[in-house]
Amino acid sequence: MRRITGTIPLACAMAVVGALLAGCGLSGGAKGRGGALAGMDMQGAAERADRMFYATVGAIKPEVDWVHRATTTGSCDVTRYWTVMTVISEQRRGNLLGVVERSWKASGYRIKTVNPSKDMPAIYATSPDGFGIRVRFGYKGQGFVQVTSPCVDESKVAPPTKTANGRTYEGEIPTPNVRSDFWSAESPVPRPAPSP
Repeated sequence: MRRITGTIPLACAMAVVGALLAGCGLSGGAKGRGGALAGMDMQGAAERADRMFYATVGAIKPEVDWVHRATTTGSCDVTRYWTVMTVISEQRRGNLLGVVERSWKASGYRIKTVNPSKDMPAIYATSPDGFGIRVRFGYKGQGFVQVTSPCVDESKVAPPTKTANGRTYEGEIPTPNVRSDFWSAESPVPRPAPSP
């Protein structure tokens, strides 16, 4: 009886490689991956990112001033960036991130990471359709929001159509310079008095 020791593992390996290649859609390139996003192009993804951002800042009360920062594209994804111009004090950053987290959870987002850093806290999440979103604080407490799409079909991407709610800047965006009675206050948010 002849032993066929090398043939079966080789056949299994080839079957696995074939299944992986078919699953990745290499015959059509990297386009169209992303399950529910099949048929969405980069422009559609950018518009979806914009809606996610507007919903996020819309949940923040009192309102914060923000400006568009940039749009970048990868081989099959698009990322939009915004900068918060309202001064968010160290004492209020956790409150703002708490508001954002509650809003995201209510929209079905999965919270991936929360960085509780005192100086530069951040929160990262994923939407049900695979978009990544984050809010983080940087130098001088400047807030940044970023939304990145999953892989979508390649297309041109237009700038956002909605104008920023704050002033626009030529050239480099400065550090936060808009004061808010609430968000810029250098005291913790008062806790509500317990009911009798």
